[in-house]
Amino acid sequence: MDKNFKSGFAAIIGMPNVGKSPLLNAVVGQKIAIISDKPQTTRNKILAIYNDEECQIVFTDTPGIHKPHNQLGEMMVRTANESMNDVDLIIMVVDALSSVQDTERMIAENISRQKTKCILVINKVDLIKKEELLPLIADYSNLNEFEAIVPVSAKNGDGIKILLDEIKSLLEPGPQYYYDDMITDQPEKQLAAEIIREKMLWLLDKEVPHGVAIEIERMKQKPDITTINAVIYCEKDTHKGIIIGKGGEMLKRIGAMARADIEKMLDTKVYLELWVRVKKDWRNNNYLLKNFGFVQSGE
Repeated sequence: MDKNFKSGFAAIIGMPNVGKSPLLNAVVGQKIAIISDKPQTTRNKILAIYNDEECQIVFTDTPGIHKPHNQLGEMMVRTANESMNDVDLIIMVVDALSSVQDTERMIAENISRQKTKCILVINKVDLIKKEELLPLIADYSNLNEFEAIVPVSAKNGDGIKILLDEIKSLLEPGPQYYYDDMITDQPEKQLAAEIIREKMLWLLDKEVPHGVAIEIERMKQKPDITTINAVIYCEKDTHKGIIIGKGGEMLKRIGAMARADIEKMLDTKVYLELWVRVKKDWRNNNYLLKNFGFVQSGE
């Protein structure tokens, strides 16, 4: 192994909807995490891997830290907090459009107690005036002794190279943990399920998308086509009707958009069949949470 090669694990932390998933995708250079303008879209830790000739950075994207309203929410917050353990670096992401939040003060205090190196990323700087940035940096610099504060726009890629250079400067020499052509540890089934959920977040309003879980019942790959049978579970009969839509039109739109992205991911033709079933109050049912892949740490 090259003695100059560096590697390490970095957790991406922040409140909901600050742009953690778009940042992760921008850094890795490929879509790993789903993106929506609705908060709390990331439910599990997502492992993404950045590789170049100098280093390997293993990222975990985490659910936004928020006040939970059900067992799924509690699991999401616990996952986010636990992701700060046993990493070499924490990347705290904040929204340039907001002032410092109380939750962000709490996150910064937790980071200070752990004494883990931390970079602050101010995302969405393309949406503010340049003269607004310096006061924002000053306000956030009071929260912690950050190793660096990096303004970025994950949407258009501004500042991503600077962020990567800052991360590399803080890494120690280490081994290559994953093959250099590997960009995530998520199985293709999970990625397909997340793509379907993303399209629902885009197309459906209000609480409906947050009350759904996707289960890939069957995924059969042949040389020329991959067949996927997926079930969308929702909590209410009324939600089922909304998801299916008049004459099945909404479900067709969800399927068409999801199929296009899954075909790009798998680089093959995809036959996608979607079903909708009701599982009332599944977000408060431990058995169903585990069945849908939301497994608590240590279990």
